[in-house]
Amino acid sequence: MGIDLPLIWAIIIGFGLMMYVVMDGFDLGIGILFPFISDRGERDTMVNTVAPVWDGNETWLVLGGAALFAAFPLAYSVILSALYLPLMLMLAGLIWRGVGFEFRFKADDAHKLFWDKAFAWGSYIATFSQGVALGAFINGFEVKNGAYAGGLFDWLTPFSLFTGFGLLVAYALLGSTWLVMKTEGALHERMKQLARPVTLVLLATIIVVSIWTPASHSEVANRWFALPNMVFFAPVPVLVLLVTFAILKSLQNEAVHAGPFVLTLFMLFLGYSGFAISFWPNIIPPTITIWDAASPPESMGFTLVGALFIIPFILVYTAWSYYVFRGKVKPGEGYH
Repeated sequence: MGIDLPLIWAIIIGFGLMMYVVMDGFDLGIGILFPFISDRGERDTMVNTVAPVWDGNETWLVLGGAALFAAFPLAYSVILSALYLPLMLMLAGLIWRGVGFEFRFKADDAHKLFWDKAFAWGSYIATFSQGVALGAFINGFEVKNGAYAGGLFDWLTPFSLFTGFGLLVAYALLGSTWLVMKTEGALHERMKQLARPVTLVLLATIIVVSIWTPASHSEVANRWFALPNMVFFAPVPVLVLLVTFAILKSLQNEAVHAGPFVLTLFMLFLGYSGFAISFWPNIIPPTITIWDAASPPESMGFTLVGALFIIPFILVYTAWSYYVFRGKVKPGEGYH
C-alpha cells in the first residue's frame, strides 16, 4: 500500500491555514479594535504586544499558498482565478496594514493618527476580504475543462459578505482576548468589557452560518443530517455553546489571563473542523476532490521532502519567539 500523497498535502495545507488563522488572527484583531480605543498610549501598548512576532505570523499564509501551487495546481488556478479581486484586496490590506504598523512608531504627533487609521483600515480590509473568500469557497466554483468558468464577480454574494463580517467578529474576539492575556490595568479591563458582547455576536454569527450553509447547499445538508454523520456532528453545537459560556464565565474572573484566549482558539478550531468535515475531500467545491486536483506523484513527493524539512524549523522558531516574548506588556513599555 503506497503513501497517499494528496492526503498528506491536504493535511499540511489545512494545518498551515489553521495556523495562519490562529497566529495572524489576533494581530489583525488588534487593528480591528483600534477604533474602539482612542488613547494613544493604550494603542501603543496594544501594538507592542505583537511587535516582536507579527510579521512572522504571515509565514503560514505564504506556506499555504505555495503548498497549494505545488500539490494541487488545478485548485490553485481555479481558486485564484475565481477569487482574484478579494485576494488582491486582501494583499493590499496586508501591505497597507504593515506599512501603517511600522510607520506609526516613527511618525511625529501630526502624522501618527494617519498611520493609526492605515493600520486599522488595512486590518479591516484584509480580514473582510479573507471572510468573503471563505464564503465564496463554501458556495463553490463553476469549472469546465479544467478551468474556472464563472464570472469576475461570482464571489460577491450575500452569503460571502456575511462571512466577511463573521470573520471580522472572530478576529476581534481573538484580538480582545489576546490583549486580556497580554495587558494589565485600564486596557486589560476595557478588553474584558469588549470581549463579552463580541463573544455573543460571534455565537450568533456561527448560528446563522450553520443554518444558512446547509439551507443553501444540499450536499452539505445531506452530509450533516444523514446517519451516522449526524451522530458524530451532534456534539459540535453543544461544544460551541459550552465554550461560549466558558469564555463569558472566565471574563468575569478578576484574575483572568490566558483562559479566554485559549477558549477562543478552541471555538475557532470547532468552526474550522466543521468547515473541513463539511467539504472533505473536495478541494474545489462542490465536486473536485484532492485526488482529482493533485499534481503528479513525482512532483508531490519531491516538494514533500522540502516541506517536511522546513515546517519543523518554522514551528520551533515560532514557539521560541513566543516563549522569549511571553508575559505582560506594561503601558509605556515594550520589549527590549
